[in-house]
Amino acid sequence: MTDNTSPTLARLPAIDPRALMTFRVVCETGSISAAARALNLAQPSVSNTIALLERRLGVTLFERRRGGIVLTREGEVLRRPAEAMARLLSDAVSDVVHARHHIAGPLRIGGTPGALLTLLPGAIMRVEEAVGDFALSAVERADEQLLDMLRKGEIELAFVTTQIQNVPEDMSEVTCARDPFALIVGPRHADLGERVSLRDVEHYPWVLPEARGAFRRQVDALFITAGVSVPRTTIRCDSLLTTRAIVRETDRVTVLPRTVALDGASDGSIRAIAIEEAVFERSVGVLRLAERRLSPLAEAMLNALSAPDAQNA
Repeated sequence: MTDNTSPTLARLPAIDPRALMTFRVVCETGSISAAARALNLAQPSVSNTIALLERRLGVTLFERRRGGIVLTREGEVLRRPAEAMARLLSDAVSDVVHARHHIAGPLRIGGTPGALLTLLPGAIMRVEEAVGDFALSAVERADEQLLDMLRKGEIELAFVTTQIQNVPEDMSEVTCARDPFALIVGPRHADLGERVSLRDVEHYPWVLPEARGAFRRQVDALFITAGVSVPRTTIRCDSLLTTRAIVRETDRVTVLPRTVALDGASDGSIRAIAIEEAVFERSVGVLRLAERRLSPLAEAMLNALSAPDAQNA
């Protein structure tokens, strides 16, 4: 019988998990001495652990310089699984504690403010119906940060604007809801009708998104479609709450998805006006790593977001 196992792969060294965790602390603290203090170990012990790890792998993991360590290319590669192992160990403890109390999770997600606002509240109710009590952690970040967090395993799902750019090869995208863009105005623009062209209001003072992500590209595309330049008299702001407050209390206007803009605004202090050039809708959904298996709770969340009535929950 022929053994087709690659001799190179057969001789791959096993890594001591404790050495990997020590290496992670060195990366975090920036030096051997600082890592020793953090670990409450003697400095020679940490140095020996790293030296043994380097000999076992046959590489140099970092260079020691006056200002601290600088990771080599091999060190940068090893840092990611070291961080992943640390999260895995932390999650194991948390998972056991939650299981003891019959709580699913925890599930860590991230998203852009508008996508989270549109999708998450309804999804939470569906997940509760499906699995009962569960633990969830959600953070707001920009698009590029969310991609990095997915790759590092810091989150399982990213709630984002979809169908606006090429999806990275290692990612999978699912669109869950669509919402038309509208001009959002406060009481000082009561004279405006129920439908406007951006050409008629381009001279108004504006507040528009700052971050150069997918949502801003969609907003900019509206002005391009209308054949007008993005207004110069613009305050740039990425906070939805602050943007709505500025529109409500001043004569500035903005462009937002209708549902996001009017969420919780039942007092009529702001209103949404249809935009003639809004020939496309803003779409939101979820990004995930294509090849990484989701936890049962993340699967439940994705199923909740993909339900036929998810948009109207």
